[in-house]
Parts: sequence; C-alpha cells; structure tokens
Amino acid sequence: MKAVLFEKFQEAPRLVTVDDPSPETHGVVLKVAATGVCRSDWHGWMGHDSDIELPHVPGHELAGVIAAVGRDVTRWKVGDKVTVPFICGCGSCPECAAGHQQVCLNQEQPGFTHWGSFAEYVAIHQADLNLVALPEGMAFATAASLGCRFATSFRAVIDQGKVRAGQWVAVHGCGGVGLSAVMIASAAGANVIGVDLDPAKLDLAKNLGAVAVINGQEADVPAAIKEITSGGAHVSLDALGHPVTMTNSILGLRPRGRHIQVGLMLGEHAAPAIPMPKIVGQEIELIGSHGMQAHRYGAMLDMVASGKLDPSRLVGDQISLADAPEALMAMDKFQSVGATVITRF
Repeated sequence: MKAVLFEKFQEAPRLVTVDDPSPETHGVVLKVAATGVCRSDWHGWMGHDSDIELPHVPGHELAGVIAAVGRDVTRWKVGDKVTVPFICGCGSCPECAAGHQQVCLNQEQPGFTHWGSFAEYVAIHQADLNLVALPEGMAFATAASLGCRFATSFRAVIDQGKVRAGQWVAVHGCGGVGLSAVMIASAAGANVIGVDLDPAKLDLAKNLGAVAVINGQEADVPAAIKEITSGGAHVSLDALGHPVTMTNSILGLRPRGRHIQVGLMLGEHAAPAIPMPKIVGQEIELIGSHGMQAHRYGAMLDMVASGKLDPSRLVGDQISLADAPEALMAMDKFQSVGATVITRF
C-alpha cells in the first residue's frame, strides 16, 4: 500500500510503498477513505510523543470501509462504513470497565502507538469496543473529523464543561477543535465568544454561532471577555494548546468558572506557568479533556441527525496523500480555515 512515512523526527516524511496491514484476532483493517491532518500529528512528527517508534506512519482522524476482519470480531463485517475514536480502549482495564475508554490505561492510538491512517489501509484494535458505524449519507470527509476534533470538542463542551443554556463560553483558538466547540456550545444554548488571531477564522466562528469574537492581536483578551460577559465566562476552553491561550482562558473566567484544557501542551510547552492566585482565590476548576468514548458517539450523532450540529461545515481543504507531507510539516505555521482532510489516495 501507499503510505506517508517518516524515519526520523522533524525530517520530511515521504510517500512510500509498504506492506498492507493484517487484522489482529480482535481487530479489523480499514480501507481509508478520508483522514484529517491534525496538529496532534505534527506533535508526533516533531518527536513530542514518547509512544512513537520509528519508522512511523502518522494519522489518527479517519473514516473508511472495513476490508478485513479478525476471527474474534462479532459486531462488524467487511464492507461496513465506520469511524473510530483516536483513543482505542483495551476493554480489560478498570477505566474501560467503567466506560472511560478515553483514558484507558492500555490505550492504543492509530498514528501514535502504531501506524496510522496516512495510508491506503490502517489496522484498528479491539474493533467490537471501538468502532462506530457511520450514519447513512455522511460523507467520509465529514466523518474523518469525528474521531478527534469534533468528538473531542463534544466531550469537552458537554461532558467536561457541562455547558448549559445561557452560559457564557469562551473558545480560545478557532482551528478545527475550536470551531467544533463553537458550534457545539452554541447548539447547547450557550453564548459563545471565539478568540483567534486570524480574521477569517473569526468570521467562520461567527457564522457557526459565536455571538462575539476577539482578535488576540488587537485586544487584551481576558479584559475583553470580562467586558463582553459582565464579569467573565462561565466556561472557557483552550482549544489550541499554548501557554498564552491557556493563561487567557483562565484569566477570562468569572469566579468558580471552569477552564477546559483541550489542546495538547507538549514539548517546550509541557509545563506552563499557571496563574495560581486566580485558581485559588476564585475557586477556578482546571479540567482536562481527552477524546471521547465510542459509546458516547450516539448522543453526538443524534444532534447531527436532528440538524443541530453540522460537522460538514468544518471541512476545509481536501488534499491527496501525496500532499500530506507538506501539509503535516506546515501545521504549526499555518492552518487552513476548517479541517484539512486527505480524500485522494
């Protein structure tokens, strides 16, 4: 099969031909129909993820068609159209037993713990636990965003943030995760503020339901949030993963507000300074959010089916597998408006 592979961190990946994967007894192999290019993939290519063994094929936001099934798989068959959370639970640890596969103690992550979806085929572990059937009529490019950006945002807003109608929600960073969060929080009835440096992304945030936007290059972000909300946001998300966006998110909260850290903070940003006087003095909650379990997809997909959520609006550039190396290396310098998705193999 064709795949994008890198042999050293921070060196240009190459489009190569490698052996097709085979399914484990409990797994499947998918023919990849679409896969997103995510900032997490960039972190992996930079060497910020200790799980990666070289040489490596990245890619974790994916949708496709089952091409081969392991002998112990009971719920799926060849030809099924599916997606998968980027965190695949093991099914046997205490967290999986409690339904918290997103923090599985023995988790597998395509594109990190094993070769991923920047390829014609990808192997998925524990298929009966981790696969999600695609709704009829959903485009593969749309479905590819569900496993990471959109589902991650859904859990961050609904499950971790516990956003309620009428609350003020600030979203710092209007990339794929942030714009998903804007749409989801707006659908939940919140008053959403989008924060970014790119006017085009801020315009899209408004189109997706934000009642206000702030350009971080032109304003004191926490002060602007407090002015708009008359005291601060109830819930604030750092959807980028940077010390500046994290700090602005915390400082823009009202007393007893919730900060949700969604964007990964790795490498030189792995141990940021936290404004602890604000945390203690105003009883601010700091909450992490990491993916979403397959069994929670139903609630999200019901909102898609009802028309309250439309993840197709977040699909940006659609590129070929041959274009993926350049797109991956540029993720920290430039991100298109909407999610970049590989759809041509």
